[in-house]
Amino acid sequence: MARKNLLAGLVDAADIPQADVTPPYTMRGASKSMVRSLDELSKQAEKFLEGEAVVELDPETIEGSFVLDRLADDEEQFEELKAAIAVRGQDTPILVRPHPSTSGQYQIVFGHRRARVARELGRKVKAVVKALDDRTHVIAQGQENSARANLSFIERANFAARLEALGYDRSVISSALAADKTSVSKMLSVTERISPAVIESIGPAPSTGRDRWLELSLLVGKVANAEKVQDVMGEPAFGSLSSDERFNTLFSALSTSAKPVKKTALTVKEAWQPADKAVSAQYSKSGKVFTLSMKSKNAGRFGQYLADNLDRLYAEFLAANDRKED
Repeated sequence: MARKNLLAGLVDAADIPQADVTPPYTMRGASKSMVRSLDELSKQAEKFLEGEAVVELDPETIEGSFVLDRLADDEEQFEELKAAIAVRGQDTPILVRPHPSTSGQYQIVFGHRRARVARELGRKVKAVVKALDDRTHVIAQGQENSARANLSFIERANFAARLEALGYDRSVISSALAADKTSVSKMLSVTERISPAVIESIGPAPSTGRDRWLELSLLVGKVANAEKVQDVMGEPAFGSLSSDERFNTLFSALSTSAKPVKKTALTVKEAWQPADKAVSAQYSKSGKVFTLSMKSKNAGRFGQYLADNLDRLYAEFLAANDRKED
């Protein structure tokens, strides 16, 4: 029986109608037409794996894709994936292709985090090996990420910019990102106005959508704001903020461009973790506000314990202060 053409339909994927979906970032107005159904994209990506033999490869023989799609990996999600694979094994194979220039080596099409997990656990990684040209490689990578990887708007825009720099036309970029050409044009306009260094400094900003990035690109694109951008990013505490907070800090500073940027102290977050690492806490103090957040295995139970003992802890705090005053 002849093998099915598993790549059928991919080269014309840009012509498939668009539909409203809910991406990981906030959508407003026209941005609702940016991506197709996640179910449809997931099925499209799975076609690369259907009916193919799964082999086990040494992670050391595999290198990443020739075009990056992430600005930063979510370490908490990665550790959760690593813990799950350590217990039950790797459920879904990654997709690789024979390395285009090195015999016996492979290049990841999608599944970078699973390959990293296997490397850190000292295990072989389950993979499907398929000979793909560069064009099909980037389309498969982009579609699988659109379906599963929860890339933020700016990561998708950065991916589009990298593909364009590699010489791919808008139809391939649209197909890879499952976005119409108008949406791709808006993505690229953001990366044209905001330099790669500024984007890298801000990071993926997972909660920040297209409209806000477009607004920021117009502000950053003003020659008069160039020095302000460097001043804000040069603040010692800027790097300690979350990615979305870095975006908002820069956006707020440039939005009030009529006034000089004041080098005010930013709230610095601090962290605490016990020896057993069953709780991870972050806390920050700004004026009269103190914020504490916890996560990991014992976070819920320890948090409830603190809540149940607030009266006692506060009484001990007052007593300690009274002794200091005496």
